[in-house]
Amino acid sequence: MKGDIKRLIDEWFLQADYDFDTARAMFEADKLIYSIFMCHLSIEKALKGLYLKKFKEKPTRPHDLVYLSVELRLDLKKDQQEFLDKLHDLSVPTRYPDDVKSILKH
Repeated sequence: MKGDIKRLIDEWFLQADYDFDTARAMFEADKLIYSIFMCHLSIEKALKGLYLKKFKEKPTRPHDLVYLSVELRLDLKKDQQEFLDKLHDLSVPTRYPDDVKSILKH
């Protein structure tokens, strides 16, 4: 069982790194909506890896960065918390934009 959990944790972190590299590539290609999405996904996967490592189970609210950070009792600096909050708030509007041109102007 321990080996299985370690393998799953390692996989979460591997995917988080891959997704962060993808976010960087999207940013460099000026595909900002996808860069935001991939940043969120990268952090989400890293937090899931930490959650699994700490609690030995999957989180119950998988896409909620704020929930995950609170459950993990992360000691975030103010600017880190603000970034996480903002990224969390941008998650849905950038995944399902009502008006993509309007989002790109901001």
